[in-house]
Amino acid sequence: MNSTKLFASALIFGAAAWAASVPREVTFHKDVEKIVQEHCQECHRAGEIAPFALMSYKDARPWAKAIKEDILTKKMPPWFADPQYGHFADDRSLSKQEIDTLVAWIDGGAKEGDPKDAPAPRTYTEGWNIPTPDLVLDMNTFHIPAKGDIQYQYVVLPTKFDHDQWIQAAEARPSDRSVVHHVVIFVRQPDNKWLHEAKAGVPYTPPGGGKDFANTSGGGSDVLMIYTPGKIPEMWRPGLGKMIPAGSDLVLQIHYTTNGKEAVDHTKVGLVFAKEKPTERAFTFAGNNLTFKIPPGDPNYPVMAKTKFPNETTILNFFPHMHVRGKAFEYRAIYPDGRTEVLLRVPNYDFFWQLDYKLAVPLKIPAGTIIECTGWFDNSPNNPHNPDPTATVRFGEQSWEEMMLGFYDVVIPADMSLKDFFTPLHEANKSNTGGGQ
Repeated sequence: MNSTKLFASALIFGAAAWAASVPREVTFHKDVEKIVQEHCQECHRAGEIAPFALMSYKDARPWAKAIKEDILTKKMPPWFADPQYGHFADDRSLSKQEIDTLVAWIDGGAKEGDPKDAPAPRTYTEGWNIPTPDLVLDMNTFHIPAKGDIQYQYVVLPTKFDHDQWIQAAEARPSDRSVVHHVVIFVRQPDNKWLHEAKAGVPYTPPGGGKDFANTSGGGSDVLMIYTPGKIPEMWRPGLGKMIPAGSDLVLQIHYTTNGKEAVDHTKVGLVFAKEKPTERAFTFAGNNLTFKIPPGDPNYPVMAKTKFPNETTILNFFPHMHVRGKAFEYRAIYPDGRTEVLLRVPNYDFFWQLDYKLAVPLKIPAGTIIECTGWFDNSPNNPHNPDPTATVRFGEQSWEEMMLGFYDVVIPADMSLKDFFTPLHEANKSNTGGGQ
């Protein structure tokens, strides 16, 4: 067969494959609605971060052209993991067939079709993304000015638990998501004197900042969960959960950002209790580097952190965190036999969409494994979000400063004390200075 015939055959085969993957007449209810339910509605509904809803044909139709542009440029749905590394249960990215279906629907006039063809609607519990909470904790109202910088606010929420309480799901719900950049919920144990002077439920800025990193995992307390735009709530499988010890309080660290309009927020926290005591405990760990100095103008400055695990453990997920100079992030495992494996690579980190990457299959690592995290920072004038390319940038809470935190959840036996977990970990990492920059 000559080259002309081969080319013609390829065109015919390609057209036939596309026709087989995309229906000839694409309608919203028959072909598109299920895609929107699975990839969009979690954020595109009332009370969530997205600027408009996609809960019905009436919602979606006016946005058809914008949807096409966003999916073709991969702007939406937000998902930044390099597909060459790792498989993730919460992967929001659209398949080629799903993209082709959406484009065919839009190019074909965005027809509604027969409502009888619609899939069962996706339902939500009283606005929550988790099942109906067994306990809802609420803070006092906080007023956000139209302009200016706001120090991190810390809110102590007493749980009043008289016994160790196991949590199966947790969610933080700001009342005004437009001004809430993130919420970190710490579990403050009874013997921890951090923020002891703060009044329950009242937003508070401690002198010198929160200094939370000295009072979380390194001090034997835990992070219950983190809220950021686009991050799904925490729901643990049966047999696995987070533990809030008796007498503990939750401490909310809330980062508010001004947007030109005065606003009011009162964030709520919903907790779903485990029906039975789990056999395994999820614990949030963070590889971090607090001593870096990013030089002025540097377009690709690496900062590294590493942790050696002396015992076998299992990793559940990854949550990289940097600020506006953050450019890329990577997690690697260095195994005792010298083999290195990239676990997650985020080549285009987006400060405005900080996502959790939950492993489809939890990763069991042998004793002696080192987990390395590297964040790359763009402090050059070419970074449109860079507030000052002439600055030497150090660790700090505010967005014009920087952080390098590689969060990940590990699994420990439910009956293991945190002291038993951390003592050998600290011993194994005594000489670890952060791994470089």
